[in-house]
Amino acid sequence: MNVILSIKPEFAFKILSGQKKYEYRKTEFKKPIDKIFLYASSPIKKIIGEIKIDGILEDKPSSLWDFTRQSSGITKDYFDAYFNDKEKAYALCISSVKRYDKAINPKERISGFNAPQSFCYTQIHSFEGL
Repeated sequence: MNVILSIKPEFAFKILSGQKKYEYRKTEFKKPIDKIFLYASSPIKKIIGEIKIDGILEDKPSSLWDFTRQSSGITKDYFDAYFNDKEKAYALCISSVKRYDKAINPKERISGFNAPQSFCYTQIHSFEGL
């Protein structure tokens, strides 16, 4: 199973540059994931690349920050605001990245596409050649 992950453009580009090695989430995936497509949210609104992960960390927000902060790509204030009042935090451990030469408009490739609030599962294995 694959996922289309909605992410703010500044963080998506930090992931693709290698500056951000963890992507934080408030919920975990319920299914095993092979590949994650990065959907850069407004104003870009396109899929700009894909990543693979080699695991998901789960811990209290303070402990997760201590472990991941060096490669977080975000500030502590942003992290704290994101996980405000949460008892659990999740971090996707990014193992490989692929930046697309040309961003893909999913509305042109997926009938009835609506950008996910956080993520959505997809049966699509590749956007190249679609």
